[in-house]
Amino acid sequence: MKKDIVIPKVENVFLAAIQEWNDDFMDKVWNVYLVNDSDFDLENIIVVSKAYGKMDGEMRKTSLLRHGFKSLPSVSALKIEMIENSVLALNNEFMVTYFIGNTLYDKKFTFRQNSINERATEEVPHIWQNGVVVR
Repeated sequence: MKKDIVIPKVENVFLAAIQEWNDDFMDKVWNVYLVNDSDFDLENIIVVSKAYGKMDGEMRKTSLLRHGFKSLPSVSALKIEMIENSVLALNNEFMVTYFIGNTLYDKKFTFRQNSINERATEEVPHIWQNGVVVR
């Protein structure tokens, strides 16, 4: 029975954290984007995010944040959320679920603790800014 279940592999879809100016905070903040580098539109997207890990020798975790998006066209990007500077020292996990046609895709992306920083940036496709990419 289990051998009949086909779990599709997520390809050409990834997350990027990009540092951008925020007028509300009058400072640069890190925003996380979902990037669709595939030839297919993503539909009915659900993103669940949380942060967890040790901070000052004590186990910490944030509440779950849930985001829903109708669609993301092929070869484009979509802003998901801002990451608060205080949680950059934690693991930031994003569970992404979406449909391509009638097929459900699901993948967990994790920005490891302290991995979101200016030294770890590269150019992000379709956004054309430097950011930290997790595939």
